[in-house]
Amino acid sequence: MIRMISLTVLAPALLAACSMAPHAKDNSPSTIRDGMLVGPNQMTLYVFDRDTAGSGKSVCNGPCATNWPPLMAKANAAPTGDWSVVTRDDGSKQWAYKGRPLYFWAKDTKPGDKTGDGFLNNSWHVARP
Repeated sequence: MIRMISLTVLAPALLAACSMAPHAKDNSPSTIRDGMLVGPNQMTLYVFDRDTAGSGKSVCNGPCATNWPPLMAKANAAPTGDWSVVTRDDGSKQWAYKGRPLYFWAKDTKPGDKTGDGFLNNSWHVARP
């Protein structure tokens, strides 16, 4: 014999169980903190005006990338939502948000620092969602 259970009885129990379940991990390579994008290390991410959004590449290579380390992606990383992957000059992969490659600034020393904002004639900017 199959018994029917009223949703009014079952719904509160299901909602409580779902709220206690661990949330699915977001697949994006960064999070938002204080209105800006931050990497997995919670350090501020930046965009560079000389990069062309949607071009699939970064113009910050060599010594530039020493000062502005890219937010690296695994070789098999796949685009998701506003996130895409660009190929660097050396063949490695870098994350881009809305087509713009993302970088850290070597002189930021702790989470929340954004000392690279406006650097080099205002061509570097904090990345914002």
